[in-house]
Amino acid sequence: MGETIQLTSADGFRLQAYRAPVTDARRGGLVVLHAVWGVTPHIRAFCDSLAEEGYETIAPSLFDRFEPGFATVDFDPARLESQTAHAEATGWGETTLPDVQAAIDALGGPVFLLGFCFGGTAAWLAACRLRGLSAVACFYGGHIVRHADETPVCPTLLHFGRHDDLIPPRDVEAIRERHPELPVHVYDAGHAFVAPSGYHADSARLARLRTLALFSNNGGGRSSI
Repeated sequence: MGETIQLTSADGFRLQAYRAPVTDARRGGLVVLHAVWGVTPHIRAFCDSLAEEGYETIAPSLFDRFEPGFATVDFDPARLESQTAHAEATGWGETTLPDVQAAIDALGGPVFLLGFCFGGTAAWLAACRLRGLSAVACFYGGHIVRHADETPVCPTLLHFGRHDDLIPPRDVEAIRERHPELPVHVYDAGHAFVAPSGYHADSARLARLRTLALFSNNGGGRSSI
């Protein structure tokens, strides 16, 4: 359904991205930020499904500066060390923000954004620092707590798993204490509960509904959820 496009960052670097166009009435643009595994088949299918909801969706390949191209599999333990090294080299998303901004700028408004794991932390930073976003959803961003002193400049919600081995409950509580005004949802699931590696159907469905409601209520249409 989708296509490969190129985006140009502020420094002139050209990175690949996956774009899923809408098939009917357009609700807005949506940037999807991948986990450490990159723009996987699951991410591309996820973008396609959101395009069916009316969101023109772009998933930028945020590791193109290290290893260009899309991932061929959703989960590859043999590559965890190298993928984690890529994430660490970006400061867990911090240096990717110009590339994220390029994806935002490539879409007509209103523009929304969501991210998973590595992309969940990058989504938080985007909500706090970037321009042109109407709302943001962060899914199990393990390093958000490091930036808890920053405040989103657009409506933002966060999703975490109660049984996430990578994000201790104290980190979630620290974010809640610093930002009592933000919705922080905790699900009866582990890490990556939207992805194939940790999929938890009920949690994934509810988090998606809440995310789409956030977008709908901030320029993407009307919702009763």
